[in-house]
Amino acid sequence: MDSKKVALIVGASRGIGRQIAIDLAKNQYAVVVAAKSTSDASKVHPFPPDPNSPESTISTVTREIIEAGGDAVAIAVDTREYESIRNLVSETIRHYGRLDALVYNSGAIWWASVEETPFKRFQLMQRVNIEGLYGVVQEALPHLKQRGTGRIIVVSPPIYSRFFRGKTAYAMGKVGMSVLTKGLAMDFARQNLDGMAITSIWPAVAIESGATKKMTDRNPDEARDLRRATVFSDAVLAMLRAPAASVNGRLELDEDFLRSDAGVTDFSKYSVVPGATPRRIMPQHLPTLTVAEQDDEGKRMNSAEGKAKL
Repeated sequence: MDSKKVALIVGASRGIGRQIAIDLAKNQYAVVVAAKSTSDASKVHPFPPDPNSPESTISTVTREIIEAGGDAVAIAVDTREYESIRNLVSETIRHYGRLDALVYNSGAIWWASVEETPFKRFQLMQRVNIEGLYGVVQEALPHLKQRGTGRIIVVSPPIYSRFFRGKTAYAMGKVGMSVLTKGLAMDFARQNLDGMAITSIWPAVAIESGATKKMTDRNPDEARDLRRATVFSDAVLAMLRAPAASVNGRLELDEDFLRSDAGVTDFSKYSVVPGATPRRIMPQHLPTLTVAEQDDEGKRMNSAEGKAKL
């Protein structure tokens, strides 16, 4: 069996997810490229397509990796459907026989007030964001635990009040993803799984994507406030290389983590416009969320004790 580590990237068809898949493959991971969108990559010309366009799919990303000498397989998944998630994980294990890292980048977005967010849009975001993450993590955990060194990276934000403003429905799901990071990290610690870690990561500066492309098409000057997706993939790689105990349960910003844990001081290479200094969109200081009674659990209740799984 190949000893190469295997990474499952969910939401890897374009933008940040594609870049993470490309860069993990360059760093000797076998990569499972997962998302909904597929295509006949052999018919895409010119190749590769714009990474922030609908022409970029899990099929084209996999072709990019393989043509560069990497190891990758494309597996389609609809994270709204648990059977599709189960198939994704089982096919990953069937193909590679192991799973070492999971990156959950899948996401649905709608930034508007509660009044302006239709219920169906709210449901879609919860199903793709928090429910999709939960399902993939639950299916992947037994395989990530096999060697006791599994890593999970979640694309979700630090928890702070300003994040809720103007996008409450979206924030409910994304912050819920960060709650999963904090809670599962505590489970790992309580179970003495010292080699396991789950970490959340979020951009400190806006990153070029399909959404920002529409913005820069209207006003090219907006590109001065954007960074390339490589800043995010570099931070993810640094998290995967770090000792598990040092990153377990952290809710990090890409730039801040690269500064504090990877010693990066020059971020100019990440600017979309050379020489520009993109505006930081995240707070400089974030709440810790801990309380003085942090270690006092009281009487722990386990609802699963003595119950059969549903």
